[in-house]
Amino acid sequence: MAILRIEEVVYGVEDLASCERFFSDAGLELVSSTDASVVLRTPVNQFVRLCRSDDPGLPPAAAPGPNIREVIWGVDSDAGLAGIGRELARDRTVREDALGGLHSRDVSGFGIGFRIAQPVVVNATPRHTNLLGGVGRLNAGVVPYQRPRPLRLIHVALDIQNEGHERANDFYTERLGFRAIDRPLPMGTFMQCEGDIEHHNFLLCHRPDRVAVNHIALEVRDFDEVVEGGNYMTDRGWKESRRLGRHNLGSNVFRMFHAPCGGRIEFAADMDRMDKSFKPRVYEQTPPHHLWMLKFPGDPERS
Repeated sequence: MAILRIEEVVYGVEDLASCERFFSDAGLELVSSTDASVVLRTPVNQFVRLCRSDDPGLPPAAAPGPNIREVIWGVDSDAGLAGIGRELARDRTVREDALGGLHSRDVSGFGIGFRIAQPVVVNATPRHTNLLGGVGRLNAGVVPYQRPRPLRLIHVALDIQNEGHERANDFYTERLGFRAIDRPLPMGTFMQCEGDIEHHNFLLCHRPDRVAVNHIALEVRDFDEVVEGGNYMTDRGWKESRRLGRHNLGSNVFRMFHAPCGGRIEFAADMDRMDKSFKPRVYEQTPPHHLWMLKFPGDPERS
């Protein structure tokens, strides 16, 4: 079997209208909107589904308040899907939906689902840049993005309890084929899907010692779109949770916003790619959070 990517993230929320506006402002395409649920889409055909917290069709909440109820992963084949079902059925309930997708729960209580991936190919055209000795843009200026238009959901980060976090990690790495790329032992585990080369598609973070959504990351085209997309969100009244910066682990440029669905969203660009030749890293001490972050006079030091 091979899990290829995030296929869908399902939230249970209190204020459906606010959450719909938030993700529309963040640049996702609205697919459907009713009094009971809202569905939005990325260009590569991944989905964010927003449901009322009291919707009886939702998986049970792993923690109080607005939160992720389920992460659905895209699998490469019917055989791979069947293999996941057999593996999980050894020690937990597995439910099959009307379309053949599978649903269960992970060690921390989050809903997990699996279905055949249905990607749409999108070729993002990079912005041409100029550098001494390398002219990529001649006789033309830069056209602003003005607002975010994310390409895809690139990763999900979940907070889990410190006690038992090794077992929570092992559930994904030993039973579902994820690979631990970076393991800062006091903090969490950055994991990669078997069928992908992103630095991480998934992060389990035990440092907060609680069960909650941390964030989801939306990949945009470049540094400029991280900045301009963040400015647009600020103009629309959304509150920034982390200023513009570049992560240490993963190297991606980021900007983060508090989300009414729980946790945060991250605009991310230029993240590291690691193929099968990369040797995973383990850190006894957690490396600094960022290589740099936008600063103003009087700011305290942050890590």
